Amino acid sequence: MAMAADEIERLIRDGIPDARVEITDLAGDGDHYAARVVAESFRGQSRVVQQRRVYEALGGRMGGVLHALQLTTAVPD
Repeated sequence: MAMAADEIERLIRDGIPDARVEITDLAGDGDHYAARVVAESFRGQSRVVQQRRVYEALGGRMGGVLHALQLTTAVPD
């Protein structure tokens, strides 16, 4: 079963409360998404750590109900 974009957004915001999250369904199939996550709490962290925090927020759903996620992380300008 595919995961809804609003559920992905909710999980990320629950795990990273200061995050601004933009989700795009890349294939229109509810299975392949892109996420842009911008958070002040990422400041000073490497991209690897930032992305790890997002994956942790998703609670192990990657590779299961969430098949593919193209992830971009950033700090606010």
